[in-house]
Amino acid sequence: MNENTNVLVSGAGIAGLALAFWLRRHGFAPTVVERAPAIRAGGYKVDVRGAALTAAERMGLLDEIRGMRTGVRSGTVVDAAGRRVASMDGDTFGGRVHGDAEVLRGDLHRLLFEHTDAEYLFGDSIAELKQTAGGVEVTFESGASRTFDLVVGADGLHSATRSLAFGPEDRFVRDLGHRISIFGVPDHLGLDREEVTYIGPGRTTLVYSVAGDADAKAMFLFRSDDPGVPRGRAAQERALAAAYAGEGWEVPRLLDGMGAAPDFYFDSVAQVHMDRWSDGRVVLLGDAAYCASPASGQGTSLALVGAYVLAGELAAAQGDHEAAFAAYEREMRPFVARNQKLGPANLKRMVMRTARGVRISMAMLGVMGRMPGRERMMAKVIAPIHAAATAIALKDY
Repeated sequence: MNENTNVLVSGAGIAGLALAFWLRRHGFAPTVVERAPAIRAGGYKVDVRGAALTAAERMGLLDEIRGMRTGVRSGTVVDAAGRRVASMDGDTFGGRVHGDAEVLRGDLHRLLFEHTDAEYLFGDSIAELKQTAGGVEVTFESGASRTFDLVVGADGLHSATRSLAFGPEDRFVRDLGHRISIFGVPDHLGLDREEVTYIGPGRTTLVYSVAGDADAKAMFLFRSDDPGVPRGRAAQERALAAAYAGEGWEVPRLLDGMGAAPDFYFDSVAQVHMDRWSDGRVVLLGDAAYCASPASGQGTSLALVGAYVLAGELAAAQGDHEAAFAAYEREMRPFVARNQKLGPANLKRMVMRTARGVRISMAMLGVMGRMPGRERMMAKVIAPIHAAATAIALKDY
């Protein structure tokens, strides 16, 4: 019979919801605390790849996930005048192979929430943790206090659980020297399930539309040597506008829409590196433990696989948290390391440092788009992503 069945999961993102799903499946009693007042809707598009497809299939949700695909049909790179430099199909542009599924983050949140039986504490978060011999005494921001057998921090890159249990964020978060911003914009380009990318020196802009959405999403990815991230939306909007000042193509018009966007997001492109993911009865999952950065394209897959493995090891160890946490790290660390390497490598391709680099990249894309055998060339680009996404054999717990 399982011990330590009463588990608090901090964060109702993909990692936290997937963990709650598997914990309940294995006979545990999960409670999920989430700072937001409800499950987050909308969001940008994410990929479910490789081993994560296996995890989703074992959840019985793979068909539904594939049914939610964004339907993006093509990807195009344009120059400052809006002229097409190169085009390819949407899956090739996004590095997807072998049935990988691109979905909206909010749709995946909703699906996991609808299929998960857990106690939810919305509009609250962990304020204090105190470990005892028999559990973890948790004080919430609301002032309520409860004791749990185990606590899982699945609360993202800026994990409050990690800070409480392991120490300050700057000990573990590595800034990759870039910033990212994403928000919804009117589809003034008339995109129909299309993705368009414009590359300038040190800064890249991407706009896409997905099936069933009349608007579009704009993403801005740029180099930054500034320490830290501006606090507050107004300061972040000013930083984004300054970074793209004087940029061509449709960038000024896209930036005009950020003030009205209800879903404005701005953060550093960073990774989390830790020597250990657990301390006593507290363990970390997903971005809180091993964020690979948005540039890796693997955050969602790492979350789904990590949740499957952590819950499975807890079940296999019959709730012996020390044995389970050690086995979880043994299983996941090689997979995490392989996927984290994708982040810096992809950034070099996504953001060109100089105007000369942009010209060379545009020329190469233009030539490649006209060459026979371009599919084989793109396959070589996609191969490292697929290899990383499948670099773990999931146990059957």
